[in-house]
Amino acid sequence: MVPSVLMVLEALPRTPNGKVDRAALPRPGDVSRHDRTPPRTPAEETLAGIWQDVLHLDRIGVHDNFFDLGGHSLLVTRLVARIRDEMGVEVPPQRFFEDPTVAAVAAFTETRTIGVL
Repeated sequence: MVPSVLMVLEALPRTPNGKVDRAALPRPGDVSRHDRTPPRTPAEETLAGIWQDVLHLDRIGVHDNFFDLGGHSLLVTRLVARIRDEMGVEVPPQRFFEDPTVAAVAAFTETRTIGVL
């Protein structure tokens, strides 16, 4: 295994017994980054909100990689369903593996819509 993110902490959180408190460790996606670009379009705003809900994060930049934020293939299926339900757009799951950013998926959704019956 090769870590995708390295974090430097001043100290490890400890339990009363002196063991490392794993639940108190920050998640890699929670690390504040200075290069986070906020959503610029309505589609990016909607998608960023969906990603935040699915990944349980407070903030997502439009160029952040879904998988680097803790996403995985099972969560992609949740994203696909939420995007279809909330935006009326069918995004194929493989789209997330090609370019897994809010900006790329927003550009894709802006060119496609589900036909109304």
